[in-house]
Amino acid sequence: MRRSRLKRSPPTSTRRNTPTSSRSAGWNLSDNAVGPHWAPVTSVGMSSAPASLKQLAARVDVRLDEFLAAERDRWASFDSELAHPIEEIRRLVLSGGKRLRPAFCHWGYVGAGGGDNDQIDIDAGAAFELMHAFALFHDDVMDDADSRRGQPTTHTVAAAEHAANDWAGESRRFGEGVAILVGDLAFVYADQLLEEATLEASRIWNELRVELNIGQYLDILGGVSRTRDVVKSERICRYKSGKYTIERPLHLGAVLAAPEHADELLPHLSNYGLPLGDAFQMRDDVMGAFGDEAVTGKPVGGDLLEGKPTPLLARATRRADDAQRRVLELVGDPDLDADTVAKIQQVIIDTGGLDELEAHISALTEAAVTSLDTAPITQVAKTELTQLAEFVSQRTT
Repeated sequence: MRRSRLKRSPPTSTRRNTPTSSRSAGWNLSDNAVGPHWAPVTSVGMSSAPASLKQLAARVDVRLDEFLAAERDRWASFDSELAHPIEEIRRLVLSGGKRLRPAFCHWGYVGAGGGDNDQIDIDAGAAFELMHAFALFHDDVMDDADSRRGQPTTHTVAAAEHAANDWAGESRRFGEGVAILVGDLAFVYADQLLEEATLEASRIWNELRVELNIGQYLDILGGVSRTRDVVKSERICRYKSGKYTIERPLHLGAVLAAPEHADELLPHLSNYGLPLGDAFQMRDDVMGAFGDEAVTGKPVGGDLLEGKPTPLLARATRRADDAQRRVLELVGDPDLDADTVAKIQQVIIDTGGLDELEAHISALTEAAVTSLDTAPITQVAKTELTQLAEFVSQRTT
């Protein structure tokens, strides 16, 4: 994300509200230093994370800190310079994050009959966070992102160090090389935490990582080819994020607990995980186009500058008239100023593309929750998964 290039200007004065529903977040069009953005209507649905999510996150954080501190000390005793790459992993994974993947893995595990505090479940949750970190390190290089979770990205830190020390070669290439290696290291550490997994769980783990990389390839291809097709953009949405955030963590947790019941459990978990995963990423797309930077930690209109091939943009393009389409064709120019970003945002609203996507998010969330009625999992898992569905489809960060 090329965050330093957005030229700021006075806010626009346009206001409009979209309909809300019991399953989807409500959003009010507002103004900020860049242009219109969508702020949550907190009186609708769940506005904060379920209590269990915070509890699960805390124990995963303890495991991550313990594991990475031991690895840092082990390699630093060999060469003090080797503490740095592991510290970069710690800096990212312990700087925040909602821990959704560990949570869905946990409730898949408990739903299939696993215990509430088993070590393999905790290790799997930590493995998901390290695998996610791998994806973020590489994603930040591909997007040329300056910051992540309010902190400078690893490749920018390494490039700055290179320049400050007047080392040989190109600072940018050094920084990107460091970030790629740090991401690869996180990838290996994720595998180490799942060394005790069953063969069935390992197969799911490998497949979800293949899917993640396939989705990321589709994403960068869709960006440069200016994909504006609804079907293709939803496929990208599912494979780059939705499946590996919800469906596959549920699968992994269930198979870790009850591999003998995989054939029965996995289809039911997919009935919940696939539509909710799509809703999760579509909510992210709304935030990427309209979110308040102070809330989301991402630049206002960041996805518009990058030309991300999102279902939101595809819907707006499909509904646009000729004049609106000419404005939408500006998406993907990293040198867009704030006024132009605001115009693009307004076109997305005026076409009805945002309203249509919000309705679709609601329908997907409803389908996911309804599917739990027939799922052969524990009642406590059904209750928690219902709360998580509300949260991930309505979140503002």
